[in-house]
Amino acid sequence: MKVHEYQAKEIFASHGLPVPKGEVATTVDEAVAIAEKIGGPVMVKAQVHVGGRGKAGGVKYAEDIEAVRKHASAILGMDIKGLTVEKVLITEAMDIDEEYYVGLLMDRASKSPMFIVSAAGGIDIEEVARTTPEKIHTLVIDPRYGAQAFQARRLAYGVSSDPAVVKGMTKALLTLYRIYVESDASLVEINPFIKAKDGSVWAVDAKLNIDDNALYRQPKIEAMRDLSEEDPSEVEAKEAGLSFVKLEGNVGCLVNGAGLAMATMDLVKYFGGQPANFLDIGGSSNPDKVVTAMKIILRDENVKAILFNIFGGITRCDDVAAGLIKAVEMLDVPVPIVARLTGTNEEEAREMLKGTKLHPAATMDEAVQLALELAGEGK
Repeated sequence: MKVHEYQAKEIFASHGLPVPKGEVATTVDEAVAIAEKIGGPVMVKAQVHVGGRGKAGGVKYAEDIEAVRKHASAILGMDIKGLTVEKVLITEAMDIDEEYYVGLLMDRASKSPMFIVSAAGGIDIEEVARTTPEKIHTLVIDPRYGAQAFQARRLAYGVSSDPAVVKGMTKALLTLYRIYVESDASLVEINPFIKAKDGSVWAVDAKLNIDDNALYRQPKIEAMRDLSEEDPSEVEAKEAGLSFVKLEGNVGCLVNGAGLAMATMDLVKYFGGQPANFLDIGGSSNPDKVVTAMKIILRDENVKAILFNIFGGITRCDDVAAGLIKAVEMLDVPVPIVARLTGTNEEEAREMLKGTKLHPAATMDEAVQLALELAGEGK
């Protein structure tokens, strides 16, 4: 789960990190009123759950109230990477002297939290890693002991010799680790972390991603969830008890079990295709879940074929077949469907599917290759 910049800054400020004054607005008049209350130049920043806001024109400097009105009018309602801007953050503009990157994320290689700092702040850290990797400093933290002050200072000295920056960054790193742990975060980031002309240090941007699996113990953060910023299909799938992630391919996948779903997508890639989604119906044998899953997949206009790959352990193949038949009867399915059902009650399932428009397959290889052939792809 992602939170907006203004929400992340509220959390940062509650832990003592210095953030510029600012408030969020949903209308131009609100933006102007906030700017008048702050006084002086401000930044008008689009609040959407994607990166690259500045490049898209969603972050503007406003020297006076007329500029605030102009930029807020342009940014509210703007489309940034498929998301409509419904809120803008009006925050005081800082007189920046130096910019740094400070972040903490889960390092999958070490299975531990890892700090990332860089003197190249204010730009995409991925670009820095690609073009000038020597500017990035990392440190894996042993979760048994947590982040230590000497580690934070060493990282800070790696990017600056300025005592004010080192002191401020050390505090910021230790605070970010506390936020990371207490919030069940998967990522906390300040980009840029700046030194102002007067020598003070500030977190002028903020990013915070939370592990969805821990939201049950983070009710205050879960209340910040902005469903309008999330893919509607993923929201509907979650409400129906389905695990769904939209991808860019054209072979819709409906599978039971996360491991089998990943293996199915790997096999689609292996045979030269592109999966359109990850969709796990779980261990339930409820036919309505299959109907809902089919509806979600068919909303993707890129889907040219649908692949059902069901291993019947807890999930009964005949119940999945019943749901599949029900879905086909209820929906106008414009693409071919390949079904591979094996396991509990597979004979009954095959009998049920006889005489339907479905394309049966006995093995995973056969099912995937047939789906790709019907989608017009593959080796």
